[in-house]
Amino acid sequence: MTGKPPIMPASTPTHTWTFFRTGGIDQVALRSGADLLNLDQLDQKLWVALSCPVKGLEIDEKTLALIDSDGDGRIRVPELLAAVKWAAARLNEPGDLLAGKDSLALAAINTTSPDGAILHSSTKQILRSLGKSGDAALTTADAANTAAIFSASVLNGSGIIPPEATEDPAIQALIKDIIACSGGSAASNGSAGVTAAQIDTFFADLAAYAAWVEQSGTKDIAVLGDATAAACAAIKAVRTKVEDYFARCRMAAFDTRAIAALNRSESEYLAIAAKDLKLTAEEVAEFPLARVESSQELPLLAGVNPAWGAALAALRQAAVTPVFGADKTSLNAAEWLELTAKFAAYETWLGGKAGSAVEKLGLPRAKEILAGNGRAALDALGAKDKSLEPEFKAISDVERLARYHRDLRDLLHNFVNFADFFARDRLAIFQDGVLYLDSRSCELCIRVDSPAAHAGLAAMSKAYIAYIDCARPGGEKMAVAACFTQGDSDYLFVGRHGVYYDRKGRDWDATITKIVDNPISIRQAFWSPYKKFVRFIEEQAAKRAAAADNASTDKLQAAATSTVDTAATGKAAAPAKPKFEVGTIAALGVGLGAIGTLLGGFVAGFLGLGIWMPLGIIGIMLAISTPSMIIAWLKLRQRNLGPILDANGWAINGRVKISVPFGTALTDKAELPKNAKRILGDPYAPKKHPLRIWILVLLLLAIAAIAARLDHNRRGHYFWQPEPPPAPVIEAPAAAPAAANPTK
Repeated sequence: MTGKPPIMPASTPTHTWTFFRTGGIDQVALRSGADLLNLDQLDQKLWVALSCPVKGLEIDEKTLALIDSDGDGRIRVPELLAAVKWAAARLNEPGDLLAGKDSLALAAINTTSPDGAILHSSTKQILRSLGKSGDAALTTADAANTAAIFSASVLNGSGIIPPEATEDPAIQALIKDIIACSGGSAASNGSAGVTAAQIDTFFADLAAYAAWVEQSGTKDIAVLGDATAAACAAIKAVRTKVEDYFARCRMAAFDTRAIAALNRSESEYLAIAAKDLKLTAEEVAEFPLARVESSQELPLLAGVNPAWGAALAALRQAAVTPVFGADKTSLNAAEWLELTAKFAAYETWLGGKAGSAVEKLGLPRAKEILAGNGRAALDALGAKDKSLEPEFKAISDVERLARYHRDLRDLLHNFVNFADFFARDRLAIFQDGVLYLDSRSCELCIRVDSPAAHAGLAAMSKAYIAYIDCARPGGEKMAVAACFTQGDSDYLFVGRHGVYYDRKGRDWDATITKIVDNPISIRQAFWSPYKKFVRFIEEQAAKRAAAADNASTDKLQAAATSTVDTAATGKAAAPAKPKFEVGTIAALGVGLGAIGTLLGGFVAGFLGLGIWMPLGIIGIMLAISTPSMIIAWLKLRQRNLGPILDANGWAINGRVKISVPFGTALTDKAELPKNAKRILGDPYAPKKHPLRIWILVLLLLAIAAIAARLDHNRRGHYFWQPEPPPAPVIEAPAAAPAAANPTK
């Protein structure tokens, strides 16, 4: 597209807009008719969305199809502006479109314009047709009830005249005759009628048929009168075979040696004789009409092909006898040519038949209709129907205005801005329902066609998305993308089941089939390293236990095998080599000692903190959890709705952020009702064992004692004792001078 969207006539470039900030972006507020009239002046960069699909939204798809003027399955800014302009021009107050009411009041229609006046008249006509002439408003369902509207009026400007359009029995019979000959057309009220074009064609065929039939009455054409048609039909039925027979006879007269071949061979008769013989079989019908001889005489009764006996008898009775007499039982080639020439004119006339569509009425009925005044009566009914066309044609516009009056508000608040999405009293048009799973309810659920294709782009939203397959007992299925924005993901995994409720209140069996993993909360990120560590320990312990169990089983099997072999051979099995060498054990001891020293130093340093030990614990936990929390914080700040809707066919213009507080509102956790009473006595709760607590306390005390002793060995005193004074420094005496060498 090039250029700017069309400018509305009532718009002014000096309009003052009001913006509200929600979801991290400034969104325009639509509060009055002036806002709608100037909507084309609003910079499209300030629109939250630039296009949306017409399928999968919680708005009547017929309304969206009316807005989608080019029928490409998407609604764009110019199409939405055109819909607003069209509806605003037909209402006294364009701001009524922001109310989103299903009832369109007659007083709300602008009757000062020609279009509005026709709409007002059509609205009253609809109410009269529905028996609600006393009502002052029209609902969308009433406007869409076209069957009831048109059934109340026989003539409704549709161009179709049913038999009920007149009380004259003769005209009603004429309309039924036209329907019988032309097939008629279906009227809006469900009955059949005729159009002006069908009436014209019918009377033209009627005149042509009457003239054609009267032409056949001349002596040169109908040589046998009314019996001419039967004679021509009999000749036509055998023409090809008779001409074939005389051609064969001429070949036999030319050379008698060809007679055997022209009459078919004996082997062909044997092949037919081997089957169940039927006189009408195709094999017999393909044989000549009679035995081929050079005499060129075609018998009509005796000695003829059984498959053609009835047709030749009909030829003799209908054509040969009236022309040549009752004694004629055969024909030669010259007589056949004479016979066909006698009926040639009639056959030519028959081939030029006109008005065959009305032939079923017969010539008397055709002449009766042509002589009557039925054509003039039908023309009068057509003119009356034509005069009602503008009023009834506007009925579709009444339905369009009623739909816009009801649905444009929802589309504007989910296209120009996302006010409905951030409001807590209603759902956005793209929110399909609510998922209940893992003690949570998720409101941000969007229907998707292909979870695999949707997840590729939706992952950029930085939201935790669970793709759900939904099914109902009747076999109906669909898939939705549910965003979890509160809690944790410990018990969210593929295969978990829940219940999904759509906007109509229907419940679906829900199963997780795919997960896009992203942080849900800072709290989850804080505990994530520890949960991963515990999970790793559990997995490793399970692997080691399984390995130990396998090793134990292998040893038992080896011992059993050795015992059986010893009993069988009488020789004891060779002693197994020790599993560990002495050097290996020594090396392990040194390693364990180093680890113990390191652990002891760590514990000693920790206990050396004294009263600051709790801060040390907090510092250690922060050192472990801070990286995970920082990553989660960054992703939660980037979490936005745009990629999720873009993957579903939208064109989201703004960064619609899902903040932590707003995410908490989109996903509710299970909470006890207010003033609820709790009975805390759980008969199946795990029993507490004091011995375990004492063992744990003693173990901690032992670790502390060891650490304190190691710290004492290092510093010479315990951490609770004062620091001993430093030892005095004693200087060594100066060395005496060396004695003289006596030998020197």
